Amino acid sequence: MKKQLHKSIMLLALFSAGYAFAQSQVLEGRVLDEKDNTPIEGVKVKVNDQEVTTDISGNYSLSLPPGTNYVVTVTSNGYNRKEISEVIVKNDTNTHLDIVLNKPATKEKEIEGVVIRSNARKETIASTIGLQRNAGVVSQVIGVEAIKRSPDRNTGEVLKRVSGVSLFDGRYIVVRGLSDRYNQAMLNGIQLSSTEPDRKTFSFDLFPANVIETLVINKTFIPEYSGEWAGGLIQVNTKDIPNKNFFNLQLGVGGNSITTNHEFHMQKGGKWDFLGFDDGYRKLPTSMPAKNAFSILDEATKTAIGQQYVKNLGYSSIGYPENLSLQLDGGFNTKIFGKDLGVIAVLNYSNNKRRTESKNSFFTINDQIADTNFDYFTEKFSNDVILGGLLNLTLKLNNNNKISLKNIITNNTVNHMSFRTGKDFEFDPINGTNIIAREIGFKETTFYNSTLNGTHKIDALGGLTVNWYGSFGILDQYIPLLQRLQYNQYPDINGSPYLALISNGLSQKSGSVFYSTLSDYLYNAGGDVSKTFEMFGQKQTIKGGYLFQVKDRIYNSRPFSVRLSGYNQQLLSQPFETIFDPSNFGTGGNKFTFDEIAGNQYRYIANTILNAGYLQFDNNLTPWLRAVWGLRVENFDQLVGSTKRSDDRFVNTRVTDFLPALNLTFKVTNNMNIRVAGSQTVVRPEFREVSPLAYYDFDLGATVIGNKFIQRTKITNADLRWEWYPRNGEILSIAGFYKNFKNPIELYFNQSGVGTSNTFNYLNVDKADAYGAELEFRKKLDFASALKNFTVGGNFALIKNRVTDEATKVDRPMQGQSPYTVNLSLQYDTEKSGWSSTVLFNMIGRRILYVGNDQVPPIWENPRPLLDFQVAKKIWQNKGEIKLNLADILNRHAKFYHDLNNNKKYDSKDALAIDRVTGTNISLTLGYSF
Repeated sequence: MKKQLHKSIMLLALFSAGYAFAQSQVLEGRVLDEKDNTPIEGVKVKVNDQEVTTDISGNYSLSLPPGTNYVVTVTSNGYNRKEISEVIVKNDTNTHLDIVLNKPATKEKEIEGVVIRSNARKETIASTIGLQRNAGVVSQVIGVEAIKRSPDRNTGEVLKRVSGVSLFDGRYIVVRGLSDRYNQAMLNGIQLSSTEPDRKTFSFDLFPANVIETLVINKTFIPEYSGEWAGGLIQVNTKDIPNKNFFNLQLGVGGNSITTNHEFHMQKGGKWDFLGFDDGYRKLPTSMPAKNAFSILDEATKTAIGQQYVKNLGYSSIGYPENLSLQLDGGFNTKIFGKDLGVIAVLNYSNNKRRTESKNSFFTINDQIADTNFDYFTEKFSNDVILGGLLNLTLKLNNNNKISLKNIITNNTVNHMSFRTGKDFEFDPINGTNIIAREIGFKETTFYNSTLNGTHKIDALGGLTVNWYGSFGILDQYIPLLQRLQYNQYPDINGSPYLALISNGLSQKSGSVFYSTLSDYLYNAGGDVSKTFEMFGQKQTIKGGYLFQVKDRIYNSRPFSVRLSGYNQQLLSQPFETIFDPSNFGTGGNKFTFDEIAGNQYRYIANTILNAGYLQFDNNLTPWLRAVWGLRVENFDQLVGSTKRSDDRFVNTRVTDFLPALNLTFKVTNNMNIRVAGSQTVVRPEFREVSPLAYYDFDLGATVIGNKFIQRTKITNADLRWEWYPRNGEILSIAGFYKNFKNPIELYFNQSGVGTSNTFNYLNVDKADAYGAELEFRKKLDFASALKNFTVGGNFALIKNRVTDEATKVDRPMQGQSPYTVNLSLQYDTEKSGWSSTVLFNMIGRRILYVGNDQVPPIWENPRPLLDFQVAKKIWQNKGEIKLNLADILNRHAKFYHDLNNNKKYDSKDALAIDRVTGTNISLTLGYSF
């Protein structure tokens, strides 16, 4: 059923994207209220003898011949009439012009017929500034025109340009130095679930840049949106009805500095691996019974099943591994039963090969001396395949009514092999044992979301606006065959061979075969009602809404293990490529047997029910003071583990949170604001963090275990910000913020011994406090003619964060919190010649990767500078673009260490736990617009 869903969506996306027609040129955009950015419906927009009226979203569209010096006349009851001159309609693309209208200062001026005159450049400046300046919250807004002129391919790349925001692994967002678990993603006003089953995060590389209308990053909370975040609320808004038909194609090729010049090792798999689907090569044998039924089978029957399932750990090699990408996106508008129908579709495919090198050591710390538990070097080869699509359909019934169906699907597969060498001190604490080990795995994650929503303005009820929505989401994860095998060799014994670490016991570390399935289902339904009116000569809005959300999870894992009850050196010394041949399995003590690791901690069910309601007021108290305030109430009911209270996995949490918010904006001048905000928000644990699942992580060399007793984190937020918008695309702001975290969730190292007894557990600490100051700037350098095409920008944040816990007497930063962040950018852009380039620099202060305990200090991440470069050139009369990207040019090692001398920096006296290098990524992309 899941594969059929994939195929149906993909075929529909391709069919829709394939439409490309002869095109007329279009002048399109939105008309907004200058005071609060709200769209104005019913505005008349006229050019020559053509006149259209804006719809409920403030959109307009006019078909015009290419030309210069058009004059656009805009009129609406209650607003000053505006005339915009010097409008240029281009001959190769849509011309986008957002328009802002203001109300007359007095009734007398309205009677006199005041006309505001502007030109296209000034109007673009005003609308761009207004999106962010007139927002009711502390936010960063990227409009459609800025996205068009940037060379960015997807939402993740666009977000790298936002001050105060940095990306982890090219797709996960870090805001104000907080880890990605403190952010929330929304798509077209709908709260999204995590795209990763094992972490609270969202992958922003799913959305192509050219289907985005706006990106909004809220840094303060208002009640109409989810209250489950503390760093940033990232809203992705895609286009509804394209104003003209389009079809774009992008092809890309790339490589990596430490991957391309090496042979690339891949596990032997199925014929559909290149598309990210397993063809059944790795599936469980048809004879495999359920867990309970398997446990009562005799040894011979179990072993016969293992003969069919267990694979040798051989591999194939590729001499010149390259990265490939393909993106098709298209859209059209048409009439259906006399109504406007818009369709936008996208197909994405990428196939990336990565090689990484890691040194990994764990230590027992005694009197500031590090005793080694193990010392590994791991070479990992990972083939990441993404196949996805997006399909949006919008039906505009009339200017007051619009219905949209928006779908996104992506299948993300990671096919990897890890080769390990080093020493293990589990069996010989003095001399250690030499080891060689391999892990092979295939993880397929499918994310699907479909949302149906409508917007209606009811004139009969005084212009009441009603929004409603319903959405369904699926997150499936499939790990059909994950194998690990380690060989030991004793250096103190002359002539000792490497022997497979397989005994009569059951282990996830060596000789293991792991299988798991995870299915998340997310249901959302809700809506809101808003009413706008005037009081004391100022615009006022009251808005109320409700959300009902259900999330279900079914998780089942089956850890199996190969066993050997006797001792057979000839068998144990066979290499990775032949050791698990079917002939090596049998009964009688000298051959391998097969069994399953028992325990109910390897499977669980989970469910959450969220009921949320809010009431919000947007009051313009005076011409210079605006207040957005209200209350959101969220009732959260979470069940994890089992439905039976007698089951030791059972966890049931029921809590009601009252989340108030107040945002005040003082308009000092037309381009200057002072903002004050305060709010209460929450961040709740994910299913994985509460579940009893015990999973051995090969990269860590330790087992990660959930904690049924952890609680949600409550955050109190306060912000003060001064901001100045001198010109289009320029900003200078200074901000201060405070956050108090009650019961923050952290992952800590719980060492109860050595070897496989190393575990990581989730826990709550009492509280944490964060104080921060931010400086943000963006400045065009056109004061010098030689620099007129350059723009410099940056963001600096200093954050003091301390965790305190009376029970453990800790006094340190919160896990994942950086003491400073630095983002710098230098952009070059010449629209006339088609050249654009960007240099990006990012660096964050040291932060705790894993929290330690009384015996072992925390593991810190050493600061690492990141430098990216991108250059793009428009070609073929601006219908094509060629783009070169260099990511992580400096390629500094990522170092994670125990700070043994407590000098707050990494040096030779510290114990290096992890040393990883990932290389510089290089890609070349060619795009064309039909």
